[in-house]
Amino acid sequence: MSNESRPEPTVSLLREALELLGPVGLLVLVAVLLVFAGVVLPTIWSRHAYRRSAARSTLNTLLRALRRLYPF
Repeated sequence: MSNESRPEPTVSLLREALELLGPVGLLVLVAVLLVFAGVVLPTIWSRHAYRRSAARSTLNTLLRALRRLYPF
């Protein structure tokens, strides 16, 4: 048996992601996930119409800004 301790899987995954994406790429990934969780999911899953409407409006605003930056 080896006395060598292995890093936790989560720490190892974060280290590999940081090496692969770099610090800026990791920040962009986190920002995209936060927008997805904060805007896209409420647009789909909210029971209240006013929340769905507000999330849809915010999503449309973000997509319009993205299209202005990167027309596709």
